[in-house]
Amino acid sequence: MNTATLAGCGALLLWAFLALLARLAAGVPPLQLTALAFATGGAIALGVVAAQGRLRLLRQGPLAWAHGVGGLFGYHALYFAALALAPAVEANLLNYLWPLLIVLLSGPILGLALGPRRLAGVGLGFAGCALLVGAGASFPPGAAWGFASAIGCAVVWAVYSVTSKRMAAVPTEALAGFCLATALLAAFAHALFETTVAPDARQWLAVLLLGAGPLGAAFFLWDAGMKRGDPRLLGTLAYATPVASTLLLVLAGEGALDGRVALAALLVAGGGLLAATARDPVSPSRR
Repeated sequence: MNTATLAGCGALLLWAFLALLARLAAGVPPLQLTALAFATGGAIALGVVAAQGRLRLLRQGPLAWAHGVGGLFGYHALYFAALALAPAVEANLLNYLWPLLIVLLSGPILGLALGPRRLAGVGLGFAGCALLVGAGASFPPGAAWGFASAIGCAVVWAVYSVTSKRMAAVPTEALAGFCLATALLAAFAHALFETTVAPDARQWLAVLLLGAGPLGAAFFLWDAGMKRGDPRLLGTLAYATPVASTLLLVLAGEGALDGRVALAALLVAGGGLLAATARDPVSPSRR
């Protein structure tokens, strides 16, 4: 495993802590948390880009800014809302529909063949999510809005990820600007729709760790892994993230790993792995 692939694995590890750190910041309104975390991550990233003398790479066209800021803001605002409104373990697993939705959307958006193995993987993932919130599951009042937010953030990230293929010319350094713009947009939305909460020491720690890790360094590590490492290995390992993220929440006392949750996690991760390892059909001319 080369250094770049290890960097990509580092991003997956950091993303596994996203839900746990978001719960550590519980009590901070979702939009305010989005603004604070992205301001932290964006400031760190901007410092790194400036030290490298590459600030000019932040000059991108309107479409690149709309795509980058829309994806980052939409996903994380909905994700933090989901964890604030619904039980953390269930909401987090619903969020991990996004790898399966990437597979499903790659057909109509990118014109790629799906095939029975990929469709079977998508079906397993949806079965896991249905098991989480279906008949027999009981949740506190208002959880439905949290689950809707979790599904919404999965859709946003899947669309953002699939359409990123058309934005391949945008350099990684531009993420520093996208993060800061996301922070400004979230701060504006927070001022309109939420009441500001003064974070305590625990919440500030969560904000700093979010900005330095899952919402900062992870973006750059992932880019290095995907560009110079083994994307096939990283794509397969990515489907362990929902299981790792769920286990961290359970170990922190944010939920219980009963049979229903365990089976749902295996279905979601297993469905993603099945879809990720599917092979494209070989045309007769290439056989």
